[in-house]
Amino acid sequence: MRISQKVKKILAAYESDNPGTKANLARILMEGKLGGTGRMVILPVDQGFEHGPARSFGPNPAAYDPHYHYQLAVDAGLNAYAAPLGALEAGADAFAGAIPTILKMNSANSLHPEKDNPTQAVTASVDDALRLGCAAIGYTIYPGSGQFYDMLESLRDLIAEAKSVGLPTVVWSYPRGGFVSKDGETAIDVDAYAAHMACLAGAHVVKVKLPTDHLEQPEAKKVYQSEKVAIGTMAERVAHIVQSCFNGRRLVVFSGGGKKGDEGIMDDARAIRDGGGNGSIIGRNSFQRSREDALKLLGAIVEVYKDKA
Repeated sequence: MRISQKVKKILAAYESDNPGTKANLARILMEGKLGGTGRMVILPVDQGFEHGPARSFGPNPAAYDPHYHYQLAVDAGLNAYAAPLGALEAGADAFAGAIPTILKMNSANSLHPEKDNPTQAVTASVDDALRLGCAAIGYTIYPGSGQFYDMLESLRDLIAEAKSVGLPTVVWSYPRGGFVSKDGETAIDVDAYAAHMACLAGAHVVKVKLPTDHLEQPEAKKVYQSEKVAIGTMAERVAHIVQSCFNGRRLVVFSGGGKKGDEGIMDDARAIRDGGGNGSIIGRNSFQRSREDALKLLGAIVEVYKDKA
């Protein structure tokens, strides 16, 4: 695998990491139709845990089969496929080496909702990731939850263990809980804070939701206004998230969120591109479509990140 100059520059920002960790980051960055560009589109399929099988796969019954998602990611030319342990195990042999995989290490479920203190259970190990040949591990944190400090301490231990065996970590950083309002979950100041904390914890790739222009924290609001931080457009808000991720020294991708129309998804991708984000991690908006429609949509997103749409 020849590594592009763009990817070499990205890897150089991870100054303390060992060659194994950088090689696995390179596996993801050099894979698929966006290989070598520094941009990524990743397929995440952890919604079965979060929402249940019917809510996740009912709109497209073929998606009940874990092989479907492996094959969709491969055929769409994506950079990686992320899923919990059981889903990766179900296709690990058939798709060995076909696409980089990310083992999602923790999950929650809607049968046990906790509004003020949401948390997730660790459902896999770093040894599982090695056994399955994964290129990275993934972990969710909930800044704003009463359980956040415990989640953060668990993350730190997992990142340290993963780094020791050459695996990078993708951190889903989703503000949520009794200390954050519903609007605050995607407020630009809170979203940027959540992204920054993921970087401080040692994340190699940060995943956050696209932010709104709402300002949640009174003291932060004063600074945004006095310093005239540009947050008026989505591209400007994306740029601020990238700035908060060590001024672009850490990779940041944005979730696709709830189901939306094609044009809305394309507008999001253009804003991510124009704001300097590294790409999209898009689940329900791809696998809940028919295979044909999903491939068409993912192909169009790739073209945006190639600066061709």
